[in-house]
Amino acid sequence: MGFEVKAMTDHDVTTPIDDLEAVEPDVRRPGSDPGPAACCVPVSRPPGYLDNKQAHLRRLRRIEGQTRGLQRMIENDEYCIDVLTQISAVTSALKSVSLLLLEEHLNHCVAHAVQNGGEEADAKLAEANAAIARLLRS
Repeated sequence: MGFEVKAMTDHDVTTPIDDLEAVEPDVRRPGSDPGPAACCVPVSRPPGYLDNKQAHLRRLRRIEGQTRGLQRMIENDEYCIDVLTQISAVTSALKSVSLLLLEEHLNHCVAHAVQNGGEEADAKLAEANAAIARLLRS
């Protein structure tokens, strides 16, 4: 069984810093002595999508409804092509949300890091490149 290790990004603020330090003692608080794990600490800046958060949530709820509809279609033995058409619609909707979030990330998080320069800019640009590559592969 393999595990995928992912570095935290600005939007991965699910664990309070104190809890994070208890689990990973090398992770430092923002503003403390930067070290090798400093790139993994969530920052206190708001995410780039904050201005459009409600619109994104509405889109995701709509996609969730479409996905539940797919489940019902399978439960009701709907015609294969009809199910595939709906899967295509859900996939397209998710890609649309992905592109909007990527645009906001580039315009907010990456732009801010580039203004600051240094290792933060390099890390954000590498992170953005990896995200774009994942989107292109999907």
